[in-house]
Amino acid sequence: LMELAADAPVGNDIRKYLSLDDQLIEVDLTPNRADCLSVEGVAREVALLNELEFNIAEINPLAIEHQETLAVKISAPEACPRYLGRLIKGVSATAETPLWMQERLRRSGLRSLGPIVDVTNYVLLEMGQPLHAFDAAKLSGGIEVRLAHADEAFSLLNDQEIKANSETLVIADAEKALALAGIMGGSESAVSDSTQDIFLECAFFNPSFMMGKARYYGLHTDSSHRFERGVDAEMQSRAIERATQLIVEIAGGSVGAITEVVAEEYLPQRPAVTLREQRIKRILGVALAETEVEGILQRLGMAVVKDAEGWQVTPPGFRFDIAIEADLIEELGRVYGYNNLPQTSLLMRSSLSQAPEAVLEIDQIKDLLVGRDYQEAITYSFVDEDLQKKLVPEDAYIKLQNPISSELAVMRTTLWCGLLQAAAYNTKRQHTRVRLFEAGQRFLGIEVDKQEKMLAGIALGSVNPEQWGEKVRKVDFYDIKADVEAICALTGREIKFVSAKHSALHPGQSAEIQTIQGRSLGWLGMLHPTLEKQLGFDGNVFLFELSQTVLLERNVPVFSSLSKFPSVRRDLALLIEEEVSFEAVKQCIDDCQQKLIKQVMIFDIYRGQGVEQGYKSIALGLIMQDATQTLTDSEIDAIVNSVLDALSNKLNAKLRD
Repeated sequence: LMELAADAPVGNDIRKYLSLDDQLIEVDLTPNRADCLSVEGVAREVALLNELEFNIAEINPLAIEHQETLAVKISAPEACPRYLGRLIKGVSATAETPLWMQERLRRSGLRSLGPIVDVTNYVLLEMGQPLHAFDAAKLSGGIEVRLAHADEAFSLLNDQEIKANSETLVIADAEKALALAGIMGGSESAVSDSTQDIFLECAFFNPSFMMGKARYYGLHTDSSHRFERGVDAEMQSRAIERATQLIVEIAGGSVGAITEVVAEEYLPQRPAVTLREQRIKRILGVALAETEVEGILQRLGMAVVKDAEGWQVTPPGFRFDIAIEADLIEELGRVYGYNNLPQTSLLMRSSLSQAPEAVLEIDQIKDLLVGRDYQEAITYSFVDEDLQKKLVPEDAYIKLQNPISSELAVMRTTLWCGLLQAAAYNTKRQHTRVRLFEAGQRFLGIEVDKQEKMLAGIALGSVNPEQWGEKVRKVDFYDIKADVEAICALTGREIKFVSAKHSALHPGQSAEIQTIQGRSLGWLGMLHPTLEKQLGFDGNVFLFELSQTVLLERNVPVFSSLSKFPSVRRDLALLIEEEVSFEAVKQCIDDCQQKLIKQVMIFDIYRGQGVEQGYKSIALGLIMQDATQTLTDSEIDAIVNSVLDALSNKLNAKLRD
């Protein structure tokens, strides 16, 4: 059963009496249009687009019936430059909210909570200005708008207990905090059925200060939604008068004088914006008549003054999103109608430039890696500080002042951070074989403009996808080394792998990649076992990272005819000390400057019976060829002997019997 007012006309259609045949319009706003978060704002926009006159209803102040006031002090004027309040005595908190107001609130998604709260909600929807009413009997002394004391605790209207930090603005009395300013009131000073006197608050809070405050406490209210986006700083007097008028009309009471405190220097300043005729034509592609430009701007509520180049335009207080010339042109285009703008094809002059042959395109490398069964990844340039410290503890890095989260708090100095996290994410979702690469920037030191383009990759799991015709083999150091060699082969330059230690890599399976001239190109190796365990990997993980600056320098190919004469191979079995690497052996052979040696390859390493402890036997193949003649045995022997002498002298290598 629904209880109707005593004066409800008997016999009338209930649908007409309750206006049930109403139209509900849902408005979807972009974050910059906080001025349309009210019926008044939407009406202003409708009048603008339909070229109708927009008149704001005049609100006549009520007569002052008593002189009692509460002292108001603003201790944080940068956050709250304007605060208004008034005492209304003798209200009936149990009065019934009129049905028309209840229905309008209900259709706007708000339920009736009593006449005082209903009025503040109604004015919020009508004008876009949040208000709050305190039970005056529960206040001690005056009102102070201040920053909270560290860990200042109080209970909110939703019964949530909070501890406010020292950057949170609160409304307080002489003893305690009463409300989170611009977000939600406190339960201790809330209006109840026994309330007789109320203190009605209406304020302007700086949007830049309010941003993110509600979210910090896990809240989102109609008030915080508006204050974060910006409320007209000139609306408070009109809003408090409108709310007073409705409260007295519904709940009665005697009205006190308004106490207003203003810090003018902290109120939003709206400097004039220069708008040029030529700029409008260039951006919109159409020359708008002066009268049309001025008409649109004036209907938008802007003050317009003509000058030599165009206009000086002062935005209204409710448009926080108008700050530069482009904002004004956007508004002109929107109101004029994007569908009315002329359609013209873009004209551009383009000249095809020949790609320099000495520069390797990164896309060629990407195609190669895709062909080797890698997938390209794009990860955040912001990474976890703890992970980066573990990978490259020696690197200085840039900390973000306002990070998205603690896991994205610093700029990366290595692409491995993102790739490792991506690989870990995939392995936790039953992807046992992961092969990823990324081309991107790393940020060196603490200078923002010091950047370097890198190419990095990660591989784990089996070498090839599982299939019936081939045994499963796990990827190893030499597989990822082969991938790096394939990349470097595109440059036409020789590289070498130098055994070295890296904090992120296994000390026995890591190498620095260098050019033959000794210039560092990057690193490759197996992830350090400690990091492997910490990141939750079940098997070995292999990584490489290369500098694009060095990598993309390519040797220009020079044609040389193929030799018509046969090549000759000689195999050597050498005994060398255990710590001597093949790279050192090859470098020693290259230093002999025997131009007829075309290739040096290793095809066997033996340790065991017949080989002295601390030594190993390596088997080398020397490929020799002359472009002008067939090599004779004596010439071949001379080359081999010179190689053996060099290996003996430099590396103490011996020919194995």
